[in-house]
Amino acid sequence: MTTPAVLLHIGHEETQIVVRNSAAEDKILPLTLGSQLTSVGYFRHTPPTPDEMETAIMVVEDEIIRIRHDIPAGAALFSTDNDIRALARIAGVAENEVMTLSLDAVERTFDRLALVINGRPAHFEGLPDGNDFAATLLILREFMHHLQFAEITVQGTKFEM
Repeated sequence: MTTPAVLLHIGHEETQIVVRNSAAEDKILPLTLGSQLTSVGYFRHTPPTPDEMETAIMVVEDEIIRIRHDIPAGAALFSTDNDIRALARIAGVAENEVMTLSLDAVERTFDRLALVINGRPAHFEGLPDGNDFAATLLILREFMHHLQFAEITVQGTKFEM
């Protein structure tokens, strides 16, 4: 038996989750969330307004909650996404082949984004200006928070669950 694992890929048009249970069987769960799909669909301003972000949060939460029963208890969360790797660096994780990004670090980065949304220049917070970044951060934050992942391990392109 293997430890249950979840592989997260936040794409431009959709987010794909691969769940491997303890019997090493994989289940693919697509979500209608993506960095560009979310940013174009819900953010009319750059950076998004507080109301735009609140609306996007509700939509993202609803989509993530839909799969909560498909995620095995105690599963580890992984990704090979370059955007999540960049987000980990922005959150203060040292560049390495394998990087561990905690939910706390994601929350602190989201707090920095909230400052930008409320008028602080993005470069003051060391954040990219684009709404795709905001959408990726939002999706990752809500995914980890609502599915109760304390951390995500970001690996290079070779992935083994």
